[in-house]
Amino acid sequence: VIFVTNEFLNVILNLFSSVLQIRGGREVLVFFISALPILELRGGIFAASMLKIKPIIAFFLCLFGNMILIPFILYFITPIFKRLKQLSFWKKKIESLEQHALSKKESVERFQFWGLLFFVAIPLPGTGAFTGALLAALLDMKKEMALCPIFLGVFFAGMIMLFFSYGLFGFFL
Repeated sequence: VIFVTNEFLNVILNLFSSVLQIRGGREVLVFFISALPILELRGGIFAASMLKIKPIIAFFLCLFGNMILIPFILYFITPIFKRLKQLSFWKKKIESLEQHALSKKESVERFQFWGLLFFVAIPLPGTGAFTGALLAALLDMKKEMALCPIFLGVFFAGMIMLFFSYGLFGFFL
């Protein structure tokens, strides 16, 4: 996973190399990477370590970058999906996203707050704030109740990723 992310992040860093030239550009890019689905905070912290951003700055940039779209997903994704499924082009894509999220519903449905927190906190592919928020929305969880475990999950995932990106793997990079 780290090597795939490393290659993908190198492509992104090369695409946005002009942003890196401006003052604060590294930080803006890390914030942007953290706001992207799939990469999220995990990719942002790894990119921050590659860009030699201080760990504490990287942590908060990535935390807020990852969380910035989560309220939008919680409140608006189901009505958006409902409308998009009416269009034949989007129907299969949206249903596939919903099935992917719902395939991970067992622990979240069973343990609610703690299930969602641990689902988001474990930095593995297919888990994270975006999938957690989508899952919470599809399960019709209370939006205000879902936001807290998602935030805490992102916080703990950030701590784990700091350790791996700046600590243990820092010796190998």
